[in-house]
Amino acid sequence: MNPSALDAGRYGGDEVAIGDWIDCGSTTVTAEAILRFAELTGDRFEIHMDDAAAQRHGFARQVAHGLLVLSLVDGLKNNAPAQFKARASKGWDWKFKAPVLAGDRLFAKLTVSGKKASRSPDQMTLALEFEVHNQENVLVQAGRNALLVYR
Repeated sequence: MNPSALDAGRYGGDEVAIGDWIDCGSTTVTAEAILRFAELTGDRFEIHMDDAAAQRHGFARQVAHGLLVLSLVDGLKNNAPAQFKARASKGWDWKFKAPVLAGDRLFAKLTVSGKKASRSPDQMTLALEFEVHNQENVLVQAGRNALLVYR
């Protein structure tokens, strides 16, 4: 199999090759989403709460929680036209590379970077590498997800 962009559909682990990739689409991070995430998690650090507080710390406007952005990226993956026959996430290794501000549009791409057999013969773990860029093509987050999938 030659690595390629995966077409719309659901893929088992045996149906993808290392190097295959998915354009997960995009989403806009709104000030409302940031405030709702703060309310849900209790993380009300002031840079998340309003523009004035963020500006006191050197940011142009309200800053999204890093974990909010990761959650939005996982949502993009789970709603992309091409998806995996997933069973469960086994973990994330994630880096916050640049701030994400209220109003930023995020674009996510994932690439299959590894495949590993599982204890169950009908499953395997895919290593998925993510890159998340904003509307100015700045890399804002990146990392890896180990995803348990059906073969």
